[in-house]
Amino acid sequence: MTDPTADLPARGTIPTVTLAEDPEAIAAGGEVDTLIVPVFTGETGIELAGSPAGLLSQDQEIALWKWLVSVGAKGEREEITTVPGVFDSASQGGFAARRIIAVGLGDAEDVDEEDVREAAGVVARKVKSDRRVLSTLGMLGAEAAALGHALGGYDYRGQRSPATEGSAETDTAPISTDGADATGTEITVLCPDATPEAQRHVDAIVRAVCLARDLVNTPANKLYPESYANIARALAERGGLAVEVLDETQLAEQGFGGILGVGQGSARPPRLLRLSYTPDSGDDVPHVALVGKGVTFDTGGISIKPAQNMWDMISDMGGSAAVIAATLAIAELGLPLRVTATVPMAENMPGDNAIRPGDVLRHYGGTTVEVLNTDAEGRLILGDAIARACEDEPDFLMETATLTGAQIVALGNRTPGIMGSIAFRDKVAAISQDIGENGWPMPLPIELGESLKSDVADLQNISKNRWGGMSVAGHYLSHFVADGIQWVHMDVAGPAYNTGAAHGYTPKRATGVPVRTIIATCEALARGE
Repeated sequence: MTDPTADLPARGTIPTVTLAEDPEAIAAGGEVDTLIVPVFTGETGIELAGSPAGLLSQDQEIALWKWLVSVGAKGEREEITTVPGVFDSASQGGFAARRIIAVGLGDAEDVDEEDVREAAGVVARKVKSDRRVLSTLGMLGAEAAALGHALGGYDYRGQRSPATEGSAETDTAPISTDGADATGTEITVLCPDATPEAQRHVDAIVRAVCLARDLVNTPANKLYPESYANIARALAERGGLAVEVLDETQLAEQGFGGILGVGQGSARPPRLLRLSYTPDSGDDVPHVALVGKGVTFDTGGISIKPAQNMWDMISDMGGSAAVIAATLAIAELGLPLRVTATVPMAENMPGDNAIRPGDVLRHYGGTTVEVLNTDAEGRLILGDAIARACEDEPDFLMETATLTGAQIVALGNRTPGIMGSIAFRDKVAAISQDIGENGWPMPLPIELGESLKSDVADLQNISKNRWGGMSVAGHYLSHFVADGIQWVHMDVAGPAYNTGAAHGYTPKRATGVPVRTIIATCEALARGE
């Protein structure tokens, strides 16, 4: 079968991560390159996490502890200590390991699943050249360790030439769609409760997060509205989803003035993608609408951005990538709820036909907007998409976007701002924090909404003062949400794209946030929570 992502010039790579509960079978498989063990800080020094999965004899534990003490390891959070292998199968009757990596988790009393995910991610970057790795972090949380190892081991090398990378091929290794190894590294995670269901759940989430990362990492000369819609269509059709794509002519006929307005300055016309998933259980289930901002490159239009760091604006479709990837994962997992994704795609360029400050656009559904700043374009395409999504009469609406620099000012680079219906907002924020994406509930103060009144249209697209920009944008979007629908807006301007060094299980560049929040929220809704 043709790879539906063949139009992507490069994809990231990940290790194969497998949950297993039988240490004897693993030991029988022969020598491992690396054994990963968790360690803690104790009152008198470093502490081992007991005998991991029953693998180690007392003599082996003592030998390992002595090595760690001799090199000054303390067991502090994300501390990585590498020592020679002490498991000589000939002399001690165990399995052989070339080396041991001890990863610190801090105080054992304070460790939670996010600590396990982060530790697993950190150590995954240390074993990329290994073939066979055995991890006992799964004893502290099976899925957390597996997710951390897989997501932390993600590596995007782009289109670097062989001469640059120092290898024969660097730009054609895809993340395989069946979960098979793409790097040659196999990480087996020991855990007492390994099940096929847990493995399936981990695989689906990892595939979704990595797909979102791949899409966001792709340069804008390769990923633009038409090509993006084609890639998403192929993925969705293979996953059994219903797909609709509106081109610029259909958008004009149906009155999508926000999407058309943003896209009209580009030689690459906009698109609107619609994906629909209906479970085997039928229609008598919760219906969730997903909406994601898909600006494939944002120059700011006529209100052009500064040149410095504009290259990071390939990430301005991060919300759409998260929505597409999460929808595919929800279908793969067969969750008992309906999902309809509405994804507007446009390129914001300062061409001779671009919208100007002061122009008035008419959104889908009739609301008019005075465009004061063409760099506040995300809310223009999202207004159309939200209005269209509400026609489906969903019970819940989740929308996400790399929308405002104000999100970064208010909450930093790692904390999404979550706004919307108060009860649903708080539910989504709590779920986001629980799974490690750390969303934080934010208010929509009434007075900030008042600042969007226009003299010549129903709305203006920005406030004329600088305060509360994240909430101002949330107010703008709220105008398009139909009565009776519980909704949230997740601003991930900083969290969707890491411009700094890798940390925890988060790589450089695209992070995949908030894919896991969307999936986990839909799982909770499917359970009736």
